[in-house]
Amino acid sequence: MTTVLTSREFNQLASEAKKSSLAGPVIITDRGRPAHVLLSFADYKKLTDPDGAQRTIVDLLAMPAGAAD
Repeated sequence: MTTVLTSREFNQLASEAKKSSLAGPVIITDRGRPAHVLLSFADYKKLTDPDGAQRTIVDLLAMPAGAAD
């Protein structure tokens, strides 16, 4: 479930926004346009490391070109 808040609502409802981020992304708008996304840390980790493997710089350098994308 995606929640949309204005910047003003986010400033006033930060605690509720954090709770909402556990159920899905919270899009924060600025002048009616999406400007930021608040995610739970677990969702962020899924996006940045989908297979759950912790990679070091050595691992990334050893990968074939395009494999980390």
